[in-house]
Amino acid sequence: MAKFFVPKSHPRYWSLYYRHKLEEALEKGILATAGLIAHGRGEAFDYLIGETTIEPAEKAMKAAIAKLLLAEHPVLSVNGNVAALVPKETIELAKALNAKLEINLFYRTEERVRAIAEELKKYDPEIELLGINPTKRIPNLESERGKVDENGIWKADVVVVPLEDGDRTEALVKMGKFVITVDLNPLSRSARMADITIVDNIVRAYPRMIELAKEMRELPRKELEKIVAEYDNGKILSDVLIHMKSRLEKLAEEGVWRRENL
Repeated sequence: MAKFFVPKSHPRYWSLYYRHKLEEALEKGILATAGLIAHGRGEAFDYLIGETTIEPAEKAMKAAIAKLLLAEHPVLSVNGNVAALVPKETIELAKALNAKLEINLFYRTEERVRAIAEELKKYDPEIELLGINPTKRIPNLESERGKVDENGIWKADVVVVPLEDGDRTEALVKMGKFVITVDLNPLSRSARMADITIVDNIVRAYPRMIELAKEMRELPRKELEKIVAEYDNGKILSDVLIHMKSRLEKLAEEGVWRRENL
């Protein structure tokens, strides 16, 4: 397996590091080739927001954590990109929220399921992973993504579907699930169909969500309910687009030629 030789002094070190993690995941059978395309698309939108966690994303994360802490059966869905980029953080977040983990794949093969399970178990050999042998199917969803575990997504009241495809998000919403997504593209169908959309890079979002879960889990139930009730996903998505527009206008006015920090 190819080694990563980029020095930390390189201005694009972290971007290249995570690309390398995806390349490794592809070699291990964790990632489908389409996952590379999805990551590249996300990186483009990350450039537009400034490769930082913006205020609308912070608000969305707080509402998401509040809802997850209120949930009776929260589930975090895991696909190849999630397993490649944030395997340790996914487990930590699930534990902080007392949530279940379920492997769910669009390009599902038993080999990929096993590879993802093995990757996650490196960080916690005892972790319970659902979705290995799914017995239920999401109504009106014919893809392999429709296969779910009866004790996981099928039973869940709140589902986190990061780096998601829009058809399953829509199908889950139609089932009456409360859906939270992490998606750098605010215009995607997943972003627009979800109840809460966190427009941020998952490598920044999950560590911050772990912090928030630890900070917020002692809050009174009424306070958590208030946070969720006051959240408006449509406004959040609009605020993200306004942020992108304002940032691009500022860069256009100031000039981008040889600017060190875009």
